[in-house]
Amino acid sequence: MKEITATGQTVNEAIESALKELHITKNQASISIVDEGKKGILGIFGSRPAIVKVKVNIDPIEEAKAFLKTVCANMDIPIEIESTIEGNNVRFNLNSEKTGLLIGKRGQTLNALQSLTQLVLNRYTDKFMILVLDIENYRKRREESLTQLANRLASKAIREQREIKLEPMPSFERKIIHSALAENEKVKTFSIGTEPNRRLVIQPK
Repeated sequence: MKEITATGQTVNEAIESALKELHITKNQASISIVDEGKKGILGIFGSRPAIVKVKVNIDPIEEAKAFLKTVCANMDIPIEIESTIEGNNVRFNLNSEKTGLLIGKRGQTLNALQSLTQLVLNRYTDKFMILVLDIENYRKRREESLTQLANRLASKAIREQREIKLEPMPSFERKIIHSALAENEKVKTFSIGTEPNRRLVIQPK
């Protein structure tokens, strides 16, 4: 869990500074006083700042789940979440009766929910965690679809001897296409543009 050290003229000021930086309340923190500080003569000479250590007392996985459930409830889409954790990789498998609405056009809604939930997840932990959001094995089906698309467009680029620009897509989807064509000696792939409009280009060699 995330922990920081903060200073202030008083212990309370140091605590408030830490809570503000962590975006949490006192009830969500474990606090230890390192040094109560010293006011010094006339409040200036020989003074020493107070030092505290504040640790986030929140389970980042449960916080991410709660955030995701709240967002989906506001969309009128009740969900159940099954989570698996391997090292820094977290996977949320969603169950819902409104699968299509959660996935959205070409996975746009699911990707947006994944990005937002990952931000919440990493707010409360020191180590960076990578989140994958999936529903009814959509990610695997999307990977297969992108691999087929990559091979089809590579053949077209070779046949017509011109580069082909794909539609903007998130980095993990561009990586699938890069990987699918990595061993194709007749084309090369690279990305252009800036997020969120960054897109992949397939170019004949």
